[in-house]
Amino acid sequence: MAREHPTGRPAWPGGARFAFTVFDDTDLSTLETAAPVYDLLTDLGLRVTKSVWPVAPTRPVHTTGSTCAEPDYLTWVLRLQEAGHEIGYHNATDHSSTRAETIAALDRFRELFGHDPRTGADHSGNREAICWGPARLSGVRARAYALALAAARPGQPVGAGAEPTSPYFWADVLRDRIDYWRNFSFPRIDTLAACPEMPYHDPRQPYVNRWFAATHAPHRTPFLRVVTPEALDELEDAGGACIVYTHFGVEFAEEGRLDPRFVRVMEDLASRRGWFVPVATLLDHLRARPGHVDVLDDRRRARLETRWALDHLRTRAGSELDKARARRAGHPV
Repeated sequence: MAREHPTGRPAWPGGARFAFTVFDDTDLSTLETAAPVYDLLTDLGLRVTKSVWPVAPTRPVHTTGSTCAEPDYLTWVLRLQEAGHEIGYHNATDHSSTRAETIAALDRFRELFGHDPRTGADHSGNREAICWGPARLSGVRARAYALALAAARPGQPVGAGAEPTSPYFWADVLRDRIDYWRNFSFPRIDTLAACPEMPYHDPRQPYVNRWFAATHAPHRTPFLRVVTPEALDELEDAGGACIVYTHFGVEFAEEGRLDPRFVRVMEDLASRRGWFVPVATLLDHLRARPGHVDVLDDRRRARLETRWALDHLRTRAGSELDKARARRAGHPV
């Protein structure tokens, strides 16, 4: 069982002062765009979670990127697993998948990696998404978000993965085969401070075993804005935990060369007394800490959803600007 830090935060293994990891969304990930990033992380002793699409697309795709159906890419991903990185799940492939297609993709994942995925996150726009759109909220907050989404993005598909009548329903399979699924993300480095409940179970969404939150940094520019020496100082002083959600396939390496600013910040990170483990390992540790309440009641749910909504509103202008730039450049948002 994990001991408590004197400040009330978890005590990290090996005398580490903080925890840091990444959930790498596989959109636009290829050997050219992502391999240089992982070469650096592995050399520095940083271990993270690399998500994958287990099967090749058979219909028009949302964003593009390599899948485990490509032999060279699969060989590389298997080497990452051997080096200690976790392989996560980002839905079956780069387009919506029916229940049968999702089950086949999870079977393929197990065949390739020797076990079911422990962590996962929805692929934007996929109809089998579990918490995409208003479904991630409850009550009046869900209704308000639905209205805002309809005004801002008319026709935007919402997830039907937890709707039993939908052909995209697979939430019962998720419950049986995946431990942790991502929900809210926050524009701050200390993910645990933003969501002290994680990993948590929400009785209103019973198909998901445990949810986890993340630090929102979808590509290189917001990553470098969030992960700075000053922010790492704060994370270390607080004894906090960061789970960055990003796309290592977007802008971190161009023409095979890493952005030198990213290299510097990763070297700074690795030089500190941090606990650098994949997402599932970190979440297992958080679950074991004394006094952790991992079932969300109405009060905790309302507080968490309100916290996310306020953060979302505060950062919306900057986020929308980043998204507009990313769309012009053909990057995922």
